[in-house]
Amino acid sequence: MPYRRAVNWSALFSSNFLGVFNDNLLKNSIIFFTLSWKLPEWLNSSQLISVVSVALIIPYLLFSPYAGNLSVRISKLKIFRFFKLIEIPIMALASIAFVAENVYLAIFAVLLMGIQSSMYSPAKYSLIRDIGGEKKVAFGSGVFETMAFLGILAGTVVASVLSDFADKWVLIIAFLATAALGYLTTAIIKVEEMPVEKQSQSNNPFVFLRQSYKIAKHYKDVNASVIGSSVFWLIGGMLQMNLVIHSKDYFNASNTETGIIMAVAAIAIATGCFAAAKVAGHTTGQKLILPGIAGMIVFLGFITFFDLTFFFFAICVFGVAFSGGFFQVPCISTIEKSKSGRKLGDLIAYLNLTTFIFVTIGTFLFWIITYFTNQNSELVFAVLWAICIITFYFFNNYFQRKKRTEI
Repeated sequence: MPYRRAVNWSALFSSNFLGVFNDNLLKNSIIFFTLSWKLPEWLNSSQLISVVSVALIIPYLLFSPYAGNLSVRISKLKIFRFFKLIEIPIMALASIAFVAENVYLAIFAVLLMGIQSSMYSPAKYSLIRDIGGEKKVAFGSGVFETMAFLGILAGTVVASVLSDFADKWVLIIAFLATAALGYLTTAIIKVEEMPVEKQSQSNNPFVFLRQSYKIAKHYKDVNASVIGSSVFWLIGGMLQMNLVIHSKDYFNASNTETGIIMAVAAIAIATGCFAAAKVAGHTTGQKLILPGIAGMIVFLGFITFFDLTFFFFAICVFGVAFSGGFFQVPCISTIEKSKSGRKLGDLIAYLNLTTFIFVTIGTFLFWIITYFTNQNSELVFAVLWAICIITFYFFNNYFQRKKRTEI
């Protein structure tokens, strides 16, 4: 049993890493490689970043309810394996886009990857509890998020380095090999799942969101955790987009140097997630939420209000991202640890839908700020700092109300 669990953990974490890696390799390759392509006049670097981000976001907004219902009514492993197989032809289409240097086809491939990722997301997250049981939820969630951010790191760095030192054929090999390996890792997982349920919620995103909010009220701290995790991704998405602009405009960084600063952020989040999982142990680790947000406020304050060198800027980016990892893991593990049974798939879908509503808001904010202020990345950091302060007050008040209620 311990051996089988270790194999399952390894396969689940690896498949998550490979999926996130390919998503980010494709996304960032479009951003970096298209600098040498002939682009439409309306599509500058800031707008391209926003368009590519939206292409990954829209599927989660539209398909999360359906994906959650699938994970409740059908074997999660079958869903996971099927959609990992679909990744191979999608990346083949992306390869054609890079050969033809067609930005529209490349963005369409990102959209398809977003659909594919959104359809198996509830299933893969729900497998954490099936594999580890309730006692290993914090560990599984922490390592799962760690591998996700390592995937973001690797995808970002590889895309930036290949754009400077290699050609598109190396990139294409990476696309297809990663997709194939990702599918093979899912075939290793063997686990006994909870019994499926026939009852399902509406596939209408608006109705599903309302129904899920009401259902989540029956599970302790789930709605607050959904909000917290969603805010985390809003901040992370805006931070990632802004690092590209800020590194080039303020530090005249190359693609590789920009990739390195983005890698620093990904390493820090992964480290923060892993550390949070260790500190939390068998608990959800909710005591880490406020310190995590406080750390983000402090380091974003340095970035926003001080004229930093590139080295100290990188240190502060690391601090923001590490603190974010401490904030994120308790939110995810609280949802995973809820006594929701097979309904966990619906709760994960609810989390995904809410997350990408927040990410959409963040992308829109980034677009508005950069469009009307001539790409003022310092103002974006100031907005992120303000969002963190609001989030701190939200959770501080929430925990105080909770404490009074328990007394």
